[in-house]
Amino acid sequence: MKSKIWLSSPHMGGNEMKYVSEAYNTNWIAPLGPNVNNFEEDICKFSASKSAAALSSGTAAIHLALVILGVKKGDDVLCSTFTFSASANPITYVGANPIFIDSEKSTWNMDPLLLEKAIVDRISNYKKPKAIIVAHLYGMPAKMQEIMNISNKYDIPVIEDAAEALGSKLSDKQMGTWGNIGIFSFNGNKIITTSGGGALVSDNIEFVNKARFLSTQSRDNAPHYEHTQIGFNYRMSNILAGIGRGQMEVLSERIIQRRANHDYYMKHLDDISGITVFTEPNDDFFSNHWLSCILVDSSKTKNELTREDIRLAMLDENIETRPLWKPMHMQPVFADCKVYENGISERLFEIGLCLPSGSNMTDIERERVIKVLLKILK
Repeated sequence: MKSKIWLSSPHMGGNEMKYVSEAYNTNWIAPLGPNVNNFEEDICKFSASKSAAALSSGTAAIHLALVILGVKKGDDVLCSTFTFSASANPITYVGANPIFIDSEKSTWNMDPLLLEKAIVDRISNYKKPKAIIVAHLYGMPAKMQEIMNISNKYDIPVIEDAAEALGSKLSDKQMGTWGNIGIFSFNGNKIITTSGGGALVSDNIEFVNKARFLSTQSRDNAPHYEHTQIGFNYRMSNILAGIGRGQMEVLSERIIQRRANHDYYMKHLDDISGITVFTEPNDDFFSNHWLSCILVDSSKTKNELTREDIRLAMLDENIETRPLWKPMHMQPVFADCKVYENGISERLFEIGLCLPSGSNMTDIERERVIKVLLKILK
């Protein structure tokens, strides 16, 4: 069998074990320690955030963000529908109601026009939403100027789900730093990884201090265990933070490598009938291209090939690809939730495909992916 080409596999930089060994040798095998502190400083320095809390996952970061913003049972939270379920699941953790907002065509992210329509509708017919969760898909920045203008106009805070967008920028401002609270993910398939982990960032230092407090079981300052609030076991371990410190050293290089994959696909697929490579709408947008994606218009491809035809043909060659995210409003678990839709995310799910995009892909592997694709398409 031909060797496997993965969609997005972990890529170590070399110094991770140095920091992990330091933790081991000094017996800092705990949810806190020097690696955690230094990793948080690295995140702040890279993203230009004033403060960061290293946590067990990006999902935990979104959950804490909702708690910090005072979202409670019965509240409404507006959320991108075209995203992974981790963006929406925490809304249910606090007993709130997810209200899904469809995408616009150029970035595939939350449509500002539909967002404002939803806010006006909820205010006039029900109640004012308590928060907005906007995701930056596949590393592509959402239209944050417009979204933040709407946020400020109606005084609704924004949680920026930058799980896939560490290192992406809009008008030279890092994603994750536009909203009131930003979150990152360091899951195994992300642009850098701590195996499992995430972070909450904000220029509001009180928010981050609250996240640190809540994530360590809300332990009050007392010689014994005293708790006046419900807390969570969400802090990142000193061991995993050591991996993160090593990964942060190569983050800029990883962004270059992911973008090189995108450029390679653009070069070889740009003139193929029926294939569109997802790219930035203009020079204000800088995507880390965490995953490179294509749209397949079967009406224009040879023999009317569909996205699924291509996915299965790639699978036969032991090349991992994946359909784009299935919108949250199409998920059975969220079937009863309100959605403000325009059909764009459903169409993207129907015709979109993620291609292998790992920063550790070799030239031979990229050539193999393209050869198989061109064979299928031509």
